Amino acid sequence: MRSRTRYIIGRDSQLLEIKQALTEARDGRGGVVFLVGEAGIGKSRLAAEAVGMAFTAGMRALRGRSSTTGPTVPFRPLTEALMALFRGGPPGGPSLDDLPLGPYRPALGRIIPDWSSDAQDNSSMVILGEAVLRLLIATGREHGQLLLLEDLHDADPETLAVVEYLVDNLEYTNVVLLATIRTESCDALDMAESARRRGVGTVLQLAPLTRPEVRSVIAAQLDTEPELVPEAALERLWDDSAGSPFLVEELLQGMIGSGALVRAEDGWRVVGDLRSDVSTALARGILRRVDRLAPQGLTLLSAAAVIGRRFPLTVLQRMTGIDDRSLLSHLHAGVAAQLVVHDEPAPDWYAFRHSLTAEALLTQLTPTNRAQMSGLAADAVQALYPELEGEWCPLVAELRSHAGDEGEAGRLFTVAGVRALSAGAIGSAVTLLGRAERLLAASGDAAGRTAALEALLPALAEAGDFAQAFGFAENLHTLGGSGLSAERLAALHTRLAKVAHTAGRWEDGNRQIAQARALLGAHPDERSTASIDVTAAYLALDTPGPDRTQLAEKLAYSALQAAERHGLPTVVCQAWELLATLARERDFDEATALLESALHTAEQHQLPLQRMYALTRIGGNNWLTEGNTVPLLAARGEAQRLGSATIVYTIDGIMILDAVLRAEFTAAAGAAEECLAVVQRLRLAPATRYVLMARATLAAHQGERAEMERALTAFAEWDGSGSQEEPLTRGLARAFCALLEEDRPAAVSELHTVADLESTNPSTYYLSGRYGIGLLLDVLSGAAGRGPYEEIAATAPGRMRWNRQFVHFAGAVLLGREGRPDLAAAAVNEALRTAEPYATALHLGLRLIAEAAHADGWGEPVAWLRRAELHFHQHSVAPVANACRAALRRMGAPVAQRRTGSGNIPDVLRTQGVTVREYEVFRLLAERLGNKDIADRLYISPRTVEKHIASLGTKTGRTNRSALCELSASLRAQAV
Repeated sequence: MRSRTRYIIGRDSQLLEIKQALTEARDGRGGVVFLVGEAGIGKSRLAAEAVGMAFTAGMRALRGRSSTTGPTVPFRPLTEALMALFRGGPPGGPSLDDLPLGPYRPALGRIIPDWSSDAQDNSSMVILGEAVLRLLIATGREHGQLLLLEDLHDADPETLAVVEYLVDNLEYTNVVLLATIRTESCDALDMAESARRRGVGTVLQLAPLTRPEVRSVIAAQLDTEPELVPEAALERLWDDSAGSPFLVEELLQGMIGSGALVRAEDGWRVVGDLRSDVSTALARGILRRVDRLAPQGLTLLSAAAVIGRRFPLTVLQRMTGIDDRSLLSHLHAGVAAQLVVHDEPAPDWYAFRHSLTAEALLTQLTPTNRAQMSGLAADAVQALYPELEGEWCPLVAELRSHAGDEGEAGRLFTVAGVRALSAGAIGSAVTLLGRAERLLAASGDAAGRTAALEALLPALAEAGDFAQAFGFAENLHTLGGSGLSAERLAALHTRLAKVAHTAGRWEDGNRQIAQARALLGAHPDERSTASIDVTAAYLALDTPGPDRTQLAEKLAYSALQAAERHGLPTVVCQAWELLATLARERDFDEATALLESALHTAEQHQLPLQRMYALTRIGGNNWLTEGNTVPLLAARGEAQRLGSATIVYTIDGIMILDAVLRAEFTAAAGAAEECLAVVQRLRLAPATRYVLMARATLAAHQGERAEMERALTAFAEWDGSGSQEEPLTRGLARAFCALLEEDRPAAVSELHTVADLESTNPSTYYLSGRYGIGLLLDVLSGAAGRGPYEEIAATAPGRMRWNRQFVHFAGAVLLGREGRPDLAAAAVNEALRTAEPYATALHLGLRLIAEAAHADGWGEPVAWLRRAELHFHQHSVAPVANACRAALRRMGAPVAQRRTGSGNIPDVLRTQGVTVREYEVFRLLAERLGNKDIADRLYISPRTVEKHIASLGTKTGRTNRSALCELSASLRAQAV
């Protein structure tokens, strides 16, 4: 039989795609290729062939694999791949001074240990992604570069965040990213499909081999012609392998090894029973080949399997005590037998050719033997790498677990999890710390379990997994009888209080704070109370009550002072952020300065989560003051890459409201529906209330009262009464809906309710009307004059862009009354500039001030009313459009006839009372369009389309939509 070489059969089209991608990269057009298929389908072979193509083309190939020796480690495959840059170049690797990395240089210390430093940057995943991109471009500038990441389905969330950035930005580079992914539900597969849909990546699906292709594989392995392959062997291998190349080869070796398939003078013959259990036959075949390596070879490879699919020679040698010559001899024999391969990206590392090989070796170990060998492996790693940096810590934790030392395994998983959380790797932290907590609970180590929980609880809160977090609260009291100190127990209750605040469960949070304070007694130490006070401050700010802002500010200052004295940077950041929120009512410059202090502290102490919070609040301030969403979206990207679901959906809620205020109603409706489904499922109460408030505002700004009331009913069911969002539901939703119904008294009444709510229950949300539309209505009615106007105009909330437009309109009315028409007109122009993003508010403002301007003889009230009338007519807000027309008539101005086109309505429909707008909808029914498509064509809302169709059904007697469509098509055909 010929020597077993890799055969690439049945993959010509995929090889052509990969070759084309490499060719284009050399010409400066990089790309992304995903190889997707089930285990054993040949992804690794194609990837290896791609590496060979790259070398042939003169390109460097960097290779990293996600399937590691132990549990998930942040950035593992990227580290492995990029470390190759230090092995092929001059001593010390690429010179930092010679590479054009600019300010992105420090970020790479998170991935490349050789480049880390005490001043290592802990910046966002976007920055890190850009740093990796620039490194790839710089080091492959001459001939191009292939970045191969294998088994991306096992990658940690942080690696996927960087890969996603690369996917979106490789097009105009000389780099090809090639990644292998299994066809199983995972984030990596979702990312690949998203890239394919957006046209920034190619997904190559590897299907099982066909029967003729299986024949060709067998023939190549047997060194014969395809037509000479015994039919019985082909049938058995075709049935058992399901077209998997790996299974074909392994099962074929089993047939040969068992003597069921033998070579005769006239070719290969079947002489035994080919039937067997596939998994048993596979394991037996692998072990039969291992047996040929002699007992010491079996021991060596069994020890390697205990370490994992990948294993380092240094650890293996120390674990087994084998000498250099014997070690290399057995490894070379294993390579020749196609059991192991040299792990190319990492020197001195080897890997089993397939995970099933390692599993087969483990099956022949007794539980006692495996535990003993796992302990030896853990001892070897700790002796060689006592600091257990990077992947060594979770590897040793896994080995200690297999050795039966659950306590030590749990403590090591805690260390690994805390490291991941400190680096902002939330997804990896939850996995590692969850494992730690379970092991330490089983071992009865209360102190160790507490340490794991102290890190796990905030990680779960960031990930939005509140159910699991609150599950720990039910049995937290059991730790009290385990000799745990009051301070440690108080810290756990404080962590749970923070989780409760994130989830919007104020009562639960305050109850946890009370328990924490009770545990510390009458004279607690400041280090413990600082964390309690800052968490209590956040809860106080959101718990309904007349003094909540004062109490929150007092607690935050107390926490800040204690934290600064005792060096608690996380608490310092949290306190600055809360104080900045409170300062917005006084002065945005003050608020921004406080947030900059929080941001500086977070960056100085490498606190990625606190940095994300500070960036989010800075972005929120930009949105409030100028309507600028760019910083907020950047913060969202940061939160998404860190895995903070709570911040992602908080920002999504703001973006939905922003779309509503900008009159981008269709986009807002779709985003609200999508976001609401997620936040309700996660039980994110604050985010849910905010999105429901935005949905109510969406309906109100279209004059759809019934839809608004439905959203407000749902809002109330999520503890809306007394929440900070409640005033917004009155000012942004109910008051605006009343104004679009031309019911000013109702709007004023709603705004008075807002004032009452905020006097008894202060809110840090300032768009509820007190500082904007309420002022304009009071000025128009004469309830407010120059004094109240100046007072509000001078406030920070009065200078927020949404409020500022109404403040300018109010100022214009006052100036007109005071006989200063030029200044009044200038104020209107300033209002229009401010209101430019907000179409509904802009035209409502013009409608509201026009009659006052006409009465006082200033401005262009007729032009303003015509502009407003057209807007509200086009958006089917009939009460306001009609009011504008009535006002124009009172001013003696001609009014546009909005029934243009009535002559085009067929007689049969005109006599039935079909209106122009209904006929426009009717004509489009001939194309059998959906409501949304019709709405997009006519620039109206889907809800309005639905109303017109219902009216058409009543008027024509065709209550069935299909019948209406047929009638429309029939009349259109007659017209032609």
